Amino acid sequence: MICNGQKLDITLHLNEDSGVDTAVAANPKDRYQFGAVLFFVVLHLGVVAVWWTPPTLPLLALLAATYAVRMFGVTAGYHRYFGHRSYALGRVAQLAMAFLAQTSAQKGVLWWAAHHRLHHRESDREGDVHSPHRRGFWWAHVGWVLSNDFDEYDPGAVRDFQHYPELVWLDRHHWVPTVVFGALVAAIGGWPAFVWGYVVSTVVLYHCTFAINSLAHLWGTRRFDTADESRNNWWLALITLGEGWHNNHHFSPGSCRQGRHWWELDITYLILKALSWVGITRGFRPLRKARTDP
Repeated sequence: MICNGQKLDITLHLNEDSGVDTAVAANPKDRYQFGAVLFFVVLHLGVVAVWWTPPTLPLLALLAATYAVRMFGVTAGYHRYFGHRSYALGRVAQLAMAFLAQTSAQKGVLWWAAHHRLHHRESDREGDVHSPHRRGFWWAHVGWVLSNDFDEYDPGAVRDFQHYPELVWLDRHHWVPTVVFGALVAAIGGWPAFVWGYVVSTVVLYHCTFAINSLAHLWGTRRFDTADESRNNWWLALITLGEGWHNNHHFSPGSCRQGRHWWELDITYLILKALSWVGITRGFRPLRKARTDP
């Protein structure tokens, strides 16, 4: 198979407990290849540019804005819509949400959703693509994304979206939205805006998103005795617009809302609810009832 312009030897293994095929690199030395990690490494090295581009209030405001709007694309788009279909969108809004999600440079929406659905089927078991308990913190946080092990995905896992040609095209050309976003930021504010509003913003966005795969299965509290090691964490919920209520989510994965009580701030859900008032979102799937509910 050809991945990132290089030949990759792939062996398919059948998980006997789940019946799910997972692709892994047959040769460990082939796991991390130059093409797969180049953008990630260059982007992180680019953060050094802040030394010559000191922060100002407008630049910090731009950093916050470009982080927040794209985090919403990750949480409302990649996760709650494409990963779980926890609410409904019209076709134009669906494409716009996919584009917004992919400005985060976290690959295509179909790739993201397919692997996330596998994560829920196999959470913290052998077939989980990013369990810190099975494969360690580094692998769960970022290693699995950088490796070539999961470059491909089963189209059948996201067959509900495969009949939209615009989504298939966008998923295949997943780099287009993030390039457009970065170019737009640079065009509006020049080099300083690009450094803070794209480079720094994207790196922070990466690690806050990845923390849900790693830290949210290690650090926090467990309201529900789920079959995995998911945790609720207020701090992670704050920086990820509500995704830190991860144990709640694994108890009720299909629900659009992840904060179950008024003190569990779920900014993503509040924004989606506000969008329903103007007809953009609809059909919110409810929380699964628990014995502890009033």
